[in-house]
Amino acid sequence: MSGKLYVVATPIGNLADFSFRAIEVLKQVDLIAAEDTRHARLLLQHYGINKPLISLHQHNEDKASQGLVDRMLAGESIALVSDAGTPLLSDPGLPLVKLAKQQLLEVSPIPGACALIAALSASGMALSRFSFEGFLPRTSSARKNFFQEKLNDTSTWAFYESSHRIQAALEDMLSVFPADHQIVIAREITKLHETIVKDSLANLLLRVQNEENMRKGEFVVIVDGVTVTEESQDISDEEMRILSLLLKQCSIKTAVALAVEITGQRKKRLYQAALDLQEQS
Repeated sequence: MSGKLYVVATPIGNLADFSFRAIEVLKQVDLIAAEDTRHARLLLQHYGINKPLISLHQHNEDKASQGLVDRMLAGESIALVSDAGTPLLSDPGLPLVKLAKQQLLEVSPIPGACALIAALSASGMALSRFSFEGFLPRTSSARKNFFQEKLNDTSTWAFYESSHRIQAALEDMLSVFPADHQIVIAREITKLHETIVKDSLANLLLRVQNEENMRKGEFVVIVDGVTVTEESQDISDEEMRILSLLLKQCSIKTAVALAVEITGQRKKRLYQAALDLQEQS
């Protein structure tokens, strides 16, 4: 009989946010693959779990995954954990899960804490549709390009950010988005200094700039979707024809810029039309 892979969510701050089922699974498996074995050992010691640990992180997971799959094919069961939260959500583990699936091994999720879902649930934002963008690019120019692409997103979206870049990320966002655009900053979720605040982009950036504590911890930033009005869809057939021709030869950004110069139409209208045309193609 082949073994099994358990994808186990661990606490993101408060150690009490660990399910009875997760504890039992970790007690029963043959091996635990952890993003950081030192971090995982502290959690295991807290719950009296004594199991072998092996490192599985972003620098070794491509090579290490095959060995773990071989062990499961030989009958061992393995638990995959990250430092905090649900594995694979901006954490290592995807190569292992993909390889296990290819070998027809059973992969079972053991649900629990997730910073993204926790932040969304307390955000006050619309959640019928949302997207998760992971961590933002590291450079300012790349972040601004990303924000430009998200400028006309009509659904709620969220991203992770570190304490080192949260201020710079919000400053780049303000260079693209209106100052009054609504966002939520959630930091240190489930921890002693948990903070979840909803306000305009400009106000929250000011708070991050002025309050040292608002630059500490791990961050989830949630962004309200834009409201598409009838006016934003008021584009003539000739303008649509020009935009369609340009999109066949250029990126969205270039096509929209050229269409603005040719037609004199507003950039936001053409950008939304370009996104709609891409979705239809």
